[in-house]
Amino acid sequence: MSNGISNGIHKEVDKLSLNSDNDVPSSSSSSEESRRRKKINRKNSSPMMPAFMVSAPGKVIVFGEHSVVHGKAAIAASISLRSYLLVTHLSKSRRTVTLQFPDIDLTHTWNIDELPWGEFSHPSKKKYYYDMVTSLDPDLVKAIQPHLADISPNKPDAERKIHQASAASFLYLFLSLGSQKSPGCRYTLRSTIPIGAGLGSSASIAVCLAVAMLLQIRTLSGPHPDQPSEEARLQVERINRWAFVAEMCIHGNPSGVDNTVSTQGKAVVFQRTDYQRPPTVTPLWDFPELPLLLVDTKTPKSTSTQVTKVAKLKNMHQKLVGTIMDGMDQITRSAESLIEEEYFDSEDPESLRRLGELMTINHGLLSSLGVSHPRLERVRELVDHEGIGWSKLTGAGGGGCSISLMKPGIPKERVERLERQLEDEGYQKFMTTLGGDGVGVLWPAVLKNGLDEDEEGGMEIDLENFLNAPGNDGVEKLVGVSGGSGEREGWKFWRVESQ
Repeated sequence: MSNGISNGIHKEVDKLSLNSDNDVPSSSSSSEESRRRKKINRKNSSPMMPAFMVSAPGKVIVFGEHSVVHGKAAIAASISLRSYLLVTHLSKSRRTVTLQFPDIDLTHTWNIDELPWGEFSHPSKKKYYYDMVTSLDPDLVKAIQPHLADISPNKPDAERKIHQASAASFLYLFLSLGSQKSPGCRYTLRSTIPIGAGLGSSASIAVCLAVAMLLQIRTLSGPHPDQPSEEARLQVERINRWAFVAEMCIHGNPSGVDNTVSTQGKAVVFQRTDYQRPPTVTPLWDFPELPLLLVDTKTPKSTSTQVTKVAKLKNMHQKLVGTIMDGMDQITRSAESLIEEEYFDSEDPESLRRLGELMTINHGLLSSLGVSHPRLERVRELVDHEGIGWSKLTGAGGGGCSISLMKPGIPKERVERLERQLEDEGYQKFMTTLGGDGVGVLWPAVLKNGLDEDEEGGMEIDLENFLNAPGNDGVEKLVGVSGGSGEREGWKFWRVESQ
């Protein structure tokens, strides 16, 4: 594995210097000429490296909700709703770092030289990019607290806690991976993933921050089209480890599933039989891309309430509920085997029917545990009525979201009729793709859109335009990895194939 960047993503950075060899006066030049040329070539106000962008997907649980809490297997997969992080570097003289997340109305700036570098760089505390960090250091968490005190002071307590947790996650990574010599930067986030809907929005952001900071210290190789699969796998693991650190800052004791799916994309089989040990997470590198309708019921949910409800039911009816849990486990394993079949084809109606029926059965078992909701059942009713696909709840239930695997070849007018009905009844719908790419990089932050400007190098992502892009559609149209017309030139991904 490369310890530096040798494959092109940092070629632009390697070319940057304030005084290159070509700027040095020849021995025959006068001292006055030498001073004059050095003065001309000195660019103290220039950014240290170009702006770049990273992006990571959200996730849904496809099979195994609730049974996974009781030691059974579950499958989680990426969705094409994504977070986007634009990193812009400041001039050398500006010694500040800013976290800007307009979707939650968070903006805060710190003076880099005033941050607790002494604590984070102490030999007994210092972590390096190649370390595996499995817990937060309480002394380092404590060192960060004074730098969170003045964040969003005029916000309500609940909102302020979210802002402070987000900032703590950012600072822990910045201080762990950076140094006091780190350049001034602005990290600007936009997300098309609904927040608080169980779709992995915080993990997506954690992955974006981790990969951005690892790129800045030049400890990632790739991504590039010719990168060996094993090397890509190592880079993905490095990103995932640090994204997990950021997730610990927000959630305390996360499972690690969300950040794993967001980092690598595709899907994973997840199982935790012993809560004293880490879970088993098996990547499904060849998980196909599937058309998915994601519907947000806009009904608030409580994961803890639903988990407690199922636990009480299991205590009252151990044998019966145990049988239901076993059934869910068999569904998950059947889906895993189906997807790995040599003849499974994501565009074949028969393959999709078999997978869709497993989703339908899984939802029926979840409903029997009492974790569905009238708004979720209404989505299934509407989708079934139009004969468009196979639906189930995703996540804890009791509200939240549903997913529908779409049948191929459905007439456009039937889909539009369903979309109008959902909108009329107060649902929010997203036409997405299941099982797509994980984290991606756009270096530098320049896109090609098939327009005349491509001949001049493409469209540079402007911070102001990024901030003002209207809603999800505006963000995707401006910087999206697909832009609505297939993969956009410029975005690159770490892609791993099964061995």
